Amino acid sequence: MSRGVFRYCPHCAARLEAFHDGERERLRCPACGWVHYRNPTAGVAVVLLENSRLLLGLRRDGGWCLPCGHVEWDESIEEAAVREFAEETGLEVQLEGVLAVHSNFHDPEHHTVGVWYWGRRRGGVLRAGGDLLEARFFALEALPPLKFPTDRLVVAQLRAGER
Repeated sequence: MSRGVFRYCPHCAARLEAFHDGERERLRCPACGWVHYRNPTAGVAVVLLENSRLLLGLRRDGGWCLPCGHVEWDESIEEAAVREFAEETGLEVQLEGVLAVHSNFHDPEHHTVGVWYWGRRRGGVLRAGGDLLEARFFALEALPPLKFPTDRLVVAQLRAGER
């Protein structure tokens, strides 16, 4: 089993054991029967395209991306998208619908399912924050290399004129 999973049961603290449930190998508690289902987390991104220029952020861990983040436990996916975008860019947006949904497999230890929303600027002042060192607009046909493969899929969709 890969790293990043439980070793002990979160309910009774017994050491978990590997077993095959007929579909795949999982971890199970021999004492209380709890099964660890390793599920992806939900991620969100907002696509802000103004005058054929796309807003991107330079991440602290390197590489350019569409401003993105994770959904917190107590918020809707839409609230997360608006919050994360504001944290990373300083801009307030109104969501204008879903542009794309993709599974992100680029980091085998942190599988996410991402939802990319169209955004329309409502206010704020552009400034990098959160996980970003820089935030700026680029011509859609002159983007820097993107860190995430799924962002590249979304950009290809934009370039093809798909809404």
